[in-house]
Amino acid sequence: MHLAAATPFKNRILQCATVALVAAALAGCTTTKDKMTTGSVPQLSKPIESMDANELRTATERLGQAYERNLRDPVNGVSYANLLRMQGRDAQALAVMQQVAISNPNDRNVLAAYGKAQAATGQLQQALDTIGRAQTPDRPDWKLISAQGAILDQLGKPADARARYRDALDILPNEPSVLSNLGMSYLLTSDLRTAETYLKQAASQPGADSRVRQNLALAVGLQGRFAEAEQIARRELSPQQADANVAYLRSMLSQQNSWQKLAAKDGQPASSTN
Repeated sequence: MHLAAATPFKNRILQCATVALVAAALAGCTTTKDKMTTGSVPQLSKPIESMDANELRTATERLGQAYERNLRDPVNGVSYANLLRMQGRDAQALAVMQQVAISNPNDRNVLAAYGKAQAATGQLQQALDTIGRAQTPDRPDWKLISAQGAILDQLGKPADARARYRDALDILPNEPSVLSNLGMSYLLTSDLRTAETYLKQAASQPGADSRVRQNLALAVGLQGRFAEAEQIARRELSPQQADANVAYLRSMLSQQNSWQKLAAKDGQPASSTN
């Protein structure tokens, strides 16, 4: 089915579809030390993914100050924009990346981050073009290919999106973030069982993180298996992180009637059981 345009429920699902991709994009920014930056990036006390809201705000302030000292620095700019996006400050993140891209028009990492910032603010076609410029045919980057897939999904082109995900998997087989995006692509078209199959495969990989498992929990919960979904959402997390995941999952599943109405509108019943 094709989801109806511009509903809050659809927008939240679309955010889930790219969450694993964002995690992959942040991988280079979550360490406390980066030898490539010779100390120009403020060292953080812990990985970004494990920070609570207060720690994220502190880290954002520190990186913001570093960015202001040198608006042209690509590493500071990308890191700062990523933190802003994690807190929902998408318009500001886009403004940062626009500034950084002016000074670094041929930097592959900058173009990739710029494209993701454009996508987060709904500039989907521009994002696709920007990420395409970041790609090099002789050395294709699987993260960029997967990013293109996520944008194509948001443009309502699931067949093209899935082809891009499979291209990425040809380069890096069993990469959990790509498998997760592929699963979420099927979730977006209400094929919940196929979505669960790919998301289970993603969650079983050694490199899978909590966001991949959260996507699996969503696919399971949308099929009516709520207890199982909550167990998945709590897996391998601290009590505080687990409670946050479950609260998010419940907020999504509370809109399940919206999901079923969207499916019925397109003449396809939403799958509710295995």
